[in-house]
Amino acid sequence: MKLALVAVGQRLPAWAETACEDYLKRFPADWRVELKAVKAEPRTQGKTVDAMKAAEAQRIEAACARGVRRVVLDERGTRLTTQQLAQRLQAWQLDGRDVALLIGGPDGLADTLKDGADETLRLSDLTLPHAFARVLLAEALYRAWSVNAGHPYHRE
Repeated sequence: MKLALVAVGQRLPAWAETACEDYLKRFPADWRVELKAVKAEPRTQGKTVDAMKAAEAQRIEAACARGVRRVVLDERGTRLTTQQLAQRLQAWQLDGRDVALLIGGPDGLADTLKDGADETLRLSDLTLPHAFARVLLAEALYRAWSVNAGHPYHRE
């Protein structure tokens, strides 16, 4: 199984880039985990929010492999504990499809992406800055992997 974190926005603070890369490289070699950053639509006058989200949705679609399980990250998604995310990770492995976890831009994700998602999860009840959301997702996935692998990273 391949996990792809597909996120709108290519410019992140150095601390976020470093932290995200650190968590992603901790996965063992047999786990293929990658970050795919897609260009955010410029926030210029004359474009509606829906038009900007639609342009970003096209870029997200292009970054996702055909047949991939699409998991949208949204504040209205299902709230999971670490143990529940670990169980979800196991279920995704058994499903056999690659997984794309989608993080929207400043205005969120287009409704077409939300409506077409296989699942919708939330990272927090809070609205998070995009840089922090990427780091939090990378860490949460690594922690869930560590639970399933019996690795000492996660402690109850």
